[in-house]
Amino acid sequence: MQRFGTLSFGHYGPLGGGRELTARDSLHQAIDLAQGMDELGVNGAYFRVHHFARQQASPMPLLAAIAARTKHIEVGTGVIDMRYENPLYLAEEAAAVDLISDGRLALGVSRGSPESVVRGYEAFGYTGSNDPRGADIAREHFETFLRAIEGEGMAEGDPTSPFGGTPGLQPIEPQSPGLRSRIWWGAGNRDTAEWAGRIGVNLMSSTLLTSTDGRPFDILQAEQIDAFRAAWREAGHPGEPRTSISRSVFPITTAEEDMYFGGRQDGDQIGIIDGVRSTFGKTYAAAPDVLVEQLLNDAAIQAADTLMLTIPSQLGVEFNLRVVESFAKYVAPALGWTPSTALPPVTDLPPVTDLPPVTAG
Repeated sequence: MQRFGTLSFGHYGPLGGGRELTARDSLHQAIDLAQGMDELGVNGAYFRVHHFARQQASPMPLLAAIAARTKHIEVGTGVIDMRYENPLYLAEEAAAVDLISDGRLALGVSRGSPESVVRGYEAFGYTGSNDPRGADIAREHFETFLRAIEGEGMAEGDPTSPFGGTPGLQPIEPQSPGLRSRIWWGAGNRDTAEWAGRIGVNLMSSTLLTSTDGRPFDILQAEQIDAFRAAWREAGHPGEPRTSISRSVFPITTAEEDMYFGGRQDGDQIGIIDGVRSTFGKTYAAAPDVLVEQLLNDAAIQAADTLMLTIPSQLGVEFNLRVVESFAKYVAPALGWTPSTALPPVTDLPPVTDLPPVTAG
């Protein structure tokens, strides 16, 4: 593990006792928390995306707001459901956020997580899938999205247009150099991870894996990461791809944290998701020195370069920032963490040009 950040589910709604966290509260708290983490050198602020739910359904405005108020932290998603996306519009938005952030976007996409509605993507206008879960729509949208961010022409230009049209196929704008290297695919099994490696995008290993062969979750996940990297190399892609995993990790340093998370340690769990038998990872909650020992023995944390800490965002900025700061101070250094302030900046974007002021005359 070289980097760590937070994965927020962004839940809002009633909290009990007559209190309620509104959508506005959730968005503003996400921005404030990211600013605080940026000052700590935390590497990333990532958001789960769900539609028809009280969560972050439209993450791009949030990522842009965070990017504009921070200097070092990566901003991203884990993951956007491509079944719901207009791939060209998403390509425009992603390029804009990447430019605003100076190349700090980490855009995680995939077929998406289990939903609270039936085939909700059809209500967005994307119909005709031959797959009961719409995987074919997600792959088709993703392929178009990749072509668009690489500058491929998408619409025939009109040379007779009074707005300066030119002949030939025209790409979407803006374009952000190197954006493709900052795209991730969320994978819940080995086959999908290998596919991501072959096409040359980074890997976000899912919070669950569709494998239940009796081996521990971290071992299954580490093998998935190894298979992804092998597929990347066999396909001849240059450089090293990024890989991430997520974990629920709570350093217990106060009585309040012990009240919320003490006794929460558990083993791997087996459940049925989308009709598929799946393995879920354990929760880690202990004193920092105990956590260090446990996480050093987690094979997937050792295999991945980025660890996403799932956070209880409903508990507010102050509480979550304290949890993150405890992890940064007492746990992360022993795992090999490099703060964002010590990492080199993205170099494939041109510098921002300051134009001279226009003078009258």
